Amino acid sequence: MPSRRTAPSKGRPGKRRPGKHRPDKDPAGQAPPAAAMPGITPAAGGLGNIRDSIDAIDARIHALLNERARFAQLVGISKSASGKAVDFYRPEREAEVLRMALERNQGPLRDEEIARLFREIMSACLAQQEPLKVAFLGPEGTFTQAAVFKHFGSSVRALPLPAIDEVFHEVEGGIADFGVVPIENSSEGTVNHTLDMFLSSALKICGEVELRVNHHLMGKMRGADAVKRVCAHPQALAQCRGWLDEQLPDVERVGVSSNAEGARRARDERGTAAIASRAAAEIYGLNLLANEIEDQQDNTTRFLVVGRKLFNASGVDRTTLLVSAADTDDAGALFRLLEPLAEHRVNMTRIESRPSRKRKWDYVFFIDIEGHVSDPPVTKALAALEERASLFKVLGSYPRAVL
Repeated sequence: MPSRRTAPSKGRPGKRRPGKHRPDKDPAGQAPPAAAMPGITPAAGGLGNIRDSIDAIDARIHALLNERARFAQLVGISKSASGKAVDFYRPEREAEVLRMALERNQGPLRDEEIARLFREIMSACLAQQEPLKVAFLGPEGTFTQAAVFKHFGSSVRALPLPAIDEVFHEVEGGIADFGVVPIENSSEGTVNHTLDMFLSSALKICGEVELRVNHHLMGKMRGADAVKRVCAHPQALAQCRGWLDEQLPDVERVGVSSNAEGARRARDERGTAAIASRAAAEIYGLNLLANEIEDQQDNTTRFLVVGRKLFNASGVDRTTLLVSAADTDDAGALFRLLEPLAEHRVNMTRIESRPSRKRKWDYVFFIDIEGHVSDPPVTKALAALEERASLFKVLGSYPRAVL
């Protein structure tokens, strides 16, 4: 059966709704001047005085950061005496903190910068106990590594692994606390290997990351005219197909296990270029030959965070299901499975089919819906769906990506 994605009916979490009252703005929607903001007195005259004011603000920020870290320690002590970061980590709470930060943001810093700053603060505070160990599809320099740092911050111990199944195994065995794996790209669709791992794994989905993906052509040569072959992950080659057809039509295209592996080959092989991230160019000492060569300007990859347990609701959540019917080739089999979602007004945002591996032409369905399993409409819909399904499994109920 064909795979299909359906458009969600609601906006992205964390975005401000038009017309919402903002108590820190005047009726015209303008932020108050600095003199009207609590605790801020702009310095009068001269660059030196302005720098003195900045230094004073930095001192207050520093003191508040340390105060926040002390409160984070108290939270850890109240939860457990084991001292393990995985026991204290709460993705639903972190999502709430990020959404509140974006709601407060008046600029001039962009929402993306505010989210990154608060993510790093939470990451550093959590790492006081012990850094989280997060496995990811490596090696270093991949977009999956960038997704790790976007979701967890840089105060984690990132563990690069050569294959998606190894990421699952490291988390299942307790060597890593969490894992990050790609699930779909906005241009090229689903990463089937990740979906198939959930057929046998007991791991749960704990979160998701959306990462804007910019591809760059890089190599040791000084210009693209010296490129004999381009190495990259097959997904990256597909996402840049149009550009390659136009700019390098006669150059060999070589699929490799990761973009970072392509960058390593570009470093070591004469005439080889790679398609990868700016970070990979820095790690492997390569020249950027062409920037942002992806065919779609909004090229985005979605990643899943996998762990060993489910977490509580954050208020803006997504639930992923694995379901099947006794005979998926019967007329109306899929309709009967999905009918409870419509009856309880639960929005389905995505559905994918995969072979069940039990017998030929038999399928399972991966379904994303809005809401958390603890939300009453979702609870009722899933109870009815489970009664109709031959296979029913909640793979995860987790906060939707914040930016």
